[in-house]
Amino acid sequence: MQTVHSVAQVREYVRGWHSKGLSVGFVPTMGNLHDGHISLIREARARCDVVVVSIFVNPTQFGPNEDFDRYPRTLDADAAALVEAGTDLLFAPSVEEMYPLGQNQTWVDVDQLGDYLCGASREGHFRGVTTVVSKLLNIVQPDVAVFGEKDFQQLAILRRMCEELLFPVKIVGAATSRETDGLARSSRNGFLSDSERTLAPQLYAHLQQLKADIDAGERDYRALENRISQSLDTAGFSVDYLTIVNTKTLAPAGPQDTDLVAAVAAKLGSTRLIDNISLAVVRDR
Repeated sequence: MQTVHSVAQVREYVRGWHSKGLSVGFVPTMGNLHDGHISLIREARARCDVVVVSIFVNPTQFGPNEDFDRYPRTLDADAAALVEAGTDLLFAPSVEEMYPLGQNQTWVDVDQLGDYLCGASREGHFRGVTTVVSKLLNIVQPDVAVFGEKDFQQLAILRRMCEELLFPVKIVGAATSRETDGLARSSRNGFLSDSERTLAPQLYAHLQQLKADIDAGERDYRALENRISQSLDTAGFSVDYLTIVNTKTLAPAGPQDTDLVAAVAAKLGSTRLIDNISLAVVRDR
């Protein structure tokens, strides 16, 4: 594996691969890699001849009083994991490389999809995500880019962005990687105390209960959301949102919607966790 830090170096490698007819897979990350990230790399490897991984903690997607400063930077350990996973190229740019003119004045913003869920409480977050991902796609020029379904809203927004801006890339969503107790793997799990880590799997357990209720015929989605949210609060979580939404629009689901996702964000102590579960509703004819 080669490690590079400049845009010019990445483009030189990718031009060489494309000139040989090789397909390029791309997995953008913020580092502090875990098995969930490795599963994305394996998905890219299965689909493409070569794999590029980026590690960049993007300041523009963090809001005031969020965890940018304490977000783990573990480049040496990450590089070793990437070698073992079969990565061909690691792109680890500086902030100055990604934002060469300093304060950014050009932004990519996806309306409406970013207004719900995390976007409702994290103003500017998705603008930062879409801007940096558009930069990375422009730099790497991949044939395939892989993102995790745990960040369901992010995945939906990036798919819409690439379709509307005509990026020549296939966006692939990879299934959420989970610990044996059901907790979705996340770099932020490392912030949990021992007692919080013991409680954390209850987040997904509550989503499974919600799904079971819908499978059993519950159709009062707002009442179900309130009931599950209250149960999480009682268990020790501080719920930001728990919402059943239309898969495509991310708007709160209505009685005619059939393809749904239940998405949740909640804090344990100072650590914000997110998760989701897919729901399929069969309507009586």
